[in-house]
Amino acid sequence: MASSHDADTTGITRRKSLAALAGAGALGLAGCTQSSDGGDGSDGGDGSDGELSGPINIAGSSTVFPLMSAVMEDFAAQHPDVDPDISSTGSGGGFSNFFCTGDTDFNNASRPIQPEEEELCAENGVEYVELVAATDALTVVVNPDADWIDSLTTDELAQIWRSDAAETWDEVRDEFPNEEIERFGAADTSGTYDYFIEAILGEEGHTSDYQATEQDNTIAQGVAGDEYAIGYFGFAYYFQNPDQLKALGIDDGDGPVEPSLETASSGEYTPLSRPLFTYPSIESLGEEHIAEFARYFVEQTTNEDLVAGDVGYVPATEETQEEQMGILEDAIEQAQG
Repeated sequence: MASSHDADTTGITRRKSLAALAGAGALGLAGCTQSSDGGDGSDGGDGSDGELSGPINIAGSSTVFPLMSAVMEDFAAQHPDVDPDISSTGSGGGFSNFFCTGDTDFNNASRPIQPEEEELCAENGVEYVELVAATDALTVVVNPDADWIDSLTTDELAQIWRSDAAETWDEVRDEFPNEEIERFGAADTSGTYDYFIEAILGEEGHTSDYQATEQDNTIAQGVAGDEYAIGYFGFAYYFQNPDQLKALGIDDGDGPVEPSLETASSGEYTPLSRPLFTYPSIESLGEEHIAEFARYFVEQTTNEDLVAGDVGYVPATEETQEEQMGILEDAIEQAQG
């Protein structure tokens, strides 16, 4: 199992691996024994002694899933007695069904925790901290054979996805074909769904006339199989399938801007650039192997080879990483003090 610092071919292999994992929606790395330094895992590079052991249970966002999986892959290689279980349940599904009921150690999220989720956590005595993981460029994709479309305005995008959505493409723009729009998108338990409503649809709400899923790879496959399909998901999934899909530029008033690491980082790609998060349970941070993994995760948020090169998100700045590590260390001190 290779480290993210290996040659470019390793990045390609990891991207293929992450794309496959995205389709499966779950990651278990028990039994992964090779250290990224080529040794026996005794030097994890995170200040620990290599003898960490125990389960780490993570659920939540399908968008954060490939990043969390990549970081966990390296951590588990360094600490073979750690037993991780990562599931892609959607941000809301993770909070409501697992994290806020005390059943997982982390919840990944592609939007901040919501008030009703905060209440559920409080009712169950689950305390947590919010950590910024990366920046995403939420990406709108069509079939690569759709040579009649390269971009959409935010108003046109809203026409396609609002509750009283357009039924055919020529309703959106006269020169588009008179063909039925096939929609593939995030389920209503997804943080991506919530963010898309906030950024594009507002009070108009989201159409129910679409194929909803928590598995972003299913969206990619659906769009790749229909010339008149459209979908949206985190940039990492386009990054992993660039030949199967066509990303649209989004015109927020100043002309179309295509999603990329550069446009998300610069702030040009509006309004679909967004922060990604993970939420560790403070009680779970009382366990040393979980605390060490949380530290390792924050350390890796500035790793350009891994975050940008392997996964396809914008890494955190050194300043953000330092702030997040301070928040985490305070939580660990609270848990272990």
